[in-house]
Amino acid sequence: MIATSIPARAALALCFVAVSAPRVVEFPLPRPGAFPHDPAVGRDGMVWYTDQANSYIGRLDPATGTVTDYRTPTPGSGPHGIIVAPDGAVWYTANFTGRIGRVDPATGAITEYVLPPGARDPHTLLYHGGKIWFTAQGSNLYGSLDPVTRQTRTFPVSIADAKPYGLVAAPDGALWMALFGTASIGRINPADGALRTFTLPASAARPRRLVVDAQGIVWYTDYARGQLGRLDPATGRVREFPSPGGGDSGPYGIAISPDSRIWYDESQKDEIVVFDPATERMETVAIPTRGAVVRNMSVDSTRARVWLALSGTQRLGMIDLSAVR
Repeated sequence: MIATSIPARAALALCFVAVSAPRVVEFPLPRPGAFPHDPAVGRDGMVWYTDQANSYIGRLDPATGTVTDYRTPTPGSGPHGIIVAPDGAVWYTANFTGRIGRVDPATGAITEYVLPPGARDPHTLLYHGGKIWFTAQGSNLYGSLDPVTRQTRTFPVSIADAKPYGLVAAPDGALWMALFGTASIGRINPADGALRTFTLPASAARPRRLVVDAQGIVWYTDYARGQLGRLDPATGRVREFPSPGGGDSGPYGIAISPDSRIWYDESQKDEIVVFDPATERMETVAIPTRGAVVRNMSVDSTRARVWLALSGTQRLGMIDLSAVR
């Protein structure tokens, strides 16, 4: 465990509109070559992240700027996805070594769970119903881990090279999964793992990450076509909203804030896009340091903040929603 202090507000960037517009505050990470892939926020406001390049789990205290590093037990594990469970435990996927890890936030101790050989590259994960659900992009499957029994169930996707990617829980208890290798989104029944797929109208669509709003509407980033997508599961209707940066803007990480606005990253443009579903208006927020590539985001509803993993620039980013009109 290594702790290092950094300036809590190292850089600011103002949006091109009014002073009350969103802005991204950057937090440089001290470890050389840091590559924060995903962020997650605990109830105490601590921001956890995976440093995939160095195989560390990091923790940022936003109040002091202190960063604490925890080395993963397996060298070269390539941690990818990360979440904070309701009990405060931190879970991550060891993408390079077929493991899922649990960090005790009180002690920093890490326990690893070895997945079956077929699930060689766990990707995104979430906590649901006492289990850790995960996708495995290259293995073309998804599954669940029971931390108590240490038993794992895996489910292959019937579509070849579907590349299961983003994973999120919906208000009705269903799980939604982006099938990045196809023009499809999947709905998982967590009771039995059964998958129902929804085919998107554009065959070239490639949904990468997704969120579900309070009404059960699925919002997703179409990385290949530069679109924000909206799927209504009740009707199967899909609507698309062109991203401001155009077809090659590479929409990637996505989040939904407590006021129901959709936030997503244009990974090829270093812009965060804010979409208001009520007005269908989009606004862009510049990321200060170029080359960020926000692969994932996390929302701290308690403190009204959106956290960004700025993978390409060795930083975390934060947008203070309370300062935005």
